Amino acid sequence: MKKKLLTIATLAAVSATAHAADASSVPTLSQVLGASDLNVSGYFDAAYSDMNTTGLFKNATANTAIVGGTAGNSHIFDTQGATTAKNFSAFNLHQAAITVSKQPKEGFGGLVNVTAGQDAATIASSGLGSNAASHSFDLTQAYASYTSGPLTVIGGKFATLAGAELITSPSNSNYTRAWMFGWGPYTHTGVRATYVASDMVTLVAGVNNGFDQVNSATGGKTGEFAVDLTPSSMFSLATTYYVGKGLVGATAGKGSYLDVLGTITATDKLNFVFDYANGKQDNASLAAGNILNGQSLAAATTTNAKWNALALYANYHFNDQWRVSYRNEGFDDKQGFRSGISQKLKSNTITVGYMPQKGFELRGEVRQDKSDQSVFLKADGTSTDKQMTYALEGVYQF
Repeated sequence: MKKKLLTIATLAAVSATAHAADASSVPTLSQVLGASDLNVSGYFDAAYSDMNTTGLFKNATANTAIVGGTAGNSHIFDTQGATTAKNFSAFNLHQAAITVSKQPKEGFGGLVNVTAGQDAATIASSGLGSNAASHSFDLTQAYASYTSGPLTVIGGKFATLAGAELITSPSNSNYTRAWMFGWGPYTHTGVRATYVASDMVTLVAGVNNGFDQVNSATGGKTGEFAVDLTPSSMFSLATTYYVGKGLVGATAGKGSYLDVLGTITATDKLNFVFDYANGKQDNASLAAGNILNGQSLAAATTTNAKWNALALYANYHFNDQWRVSYRNEGFDDKQGFRSGISQKLKSNTITVGYMPQKGFELRGEVRQDKSDQSVFLKADGTSTDKQMTYALEGVYQF
């Protein structure tokens, strides 16, 4: 009997060991993806925002969602659903995004990036649906790539090179976006070639349909050129230039957009960023209701439009958990082509970030905006030249 029990126990132990070995030999999903050179990442971004205005410009209609250069929301992303009847106060499900990519050092690869949430309507390109403002999902990037040595060529839909701020929420140091981000390009559809000439110099050239157009609205094409310089570990300078017909939307005239972005890394905890943009658009379309030189346009018209902007950033990390970021921005919309009102805007933003654990950050923010015109719509129907925003955001990356 003892022998029989001993035999059963031995068989059970062997069986358990075998099952454990089988279980340990089954690869995890991350191991499978890693072995195939396939990378998957994503994030979730939600916030609460409160303003002492409606979050709209005075020439906006209720529930306006900003698309391109149309009149509407006084902020980018964080005032979706604003109405003319009340001051803005809302929880916002901004973005839930995922990126799947395979980008080997040599040969063919590709990337697909999908964004869901409120922000999808703003970043949606023309040509991906009959009504971009109603999008809750956006195919933000989708391109194939080929790499050979220092040269990489991509073709499809991809993020712009211009600007300090990005669509992806975790990549930005502030919660609210700068006007120059919102009224600049988000994505381009076309072909881009990147050549790494040295550790200090990278060159980029390409051709695309213009700003945020999967299908070219005019049939015109836009050239893309960039030079990235990194003369030292403390300083980098990226200059990007877009030029062509149909640069912005259905406007047929020639346009250009220059962006100069510099980063100064003073210490491992402190860095400064400056971002300057200058845009021009011939034969620019101004919609009825746009405010030009203080007067509301009774009918749509065209003009040669110019705008420029400058944003300055200072970022300081106290430790692995706490940081603070400051942004100062000025935006001069001379003909109102980008904001819907010819005005000079200024803003000051302070953001405190706290990361209780890796991959998750809470951000608290205070922002003050000012215009040289009385443009920020109040709930009582009057307007003011100042507005305040208070916000709390949570960003989780995986």
